[in-house]
Amino acid sequence: MKIAFTTSTGEMIDQHFGQCQSFHIWEVGPDAAEFLTTVTAITTAEDEEDRIMARASAIADCAIVYTMQIGGPAAAKLVAKKIHPMKTGSEVSLKETVERLQEVLRGNPPPWIRKAMNKEQATSFLED
Repeated sequence: MKIAFTTSTGEMIDQHFGQCQSFHIWEVGPDAAEFLTTVTAITTAEDEEDRIMARASAIADCAIVYTMQIGGPAAAKLVAKKIHPMKTGSEVSLKETVERLQEVLRGNPPPWIRKAMNKEQATSFLED
């Protein structure tokens, strides 16, 4: 599944969703993970809601976004687009986060992760 990370260096999850300059997109599965691309988060929208929607559209094909911080309205808009926001609360290693997620995927993932893995088939994260 594709996962977006808010990172300034590609090494640490260290950015706020609403203030990051770009998203690093990874493909993560139980046995392999690889960096795919960097997607810009910069938008010319002046209205906060339009900025949030532009950011959500930039990562629309991602199932999860890991970010250091995210506001409630932005998180709700992501969930409505079937993108699950994961707030770290502090700077954490991107590589270690990917490795921990892979461990979960190799085991018995919780229902929300199973839905994220099948994003195109899922109807809503709110159903569980």
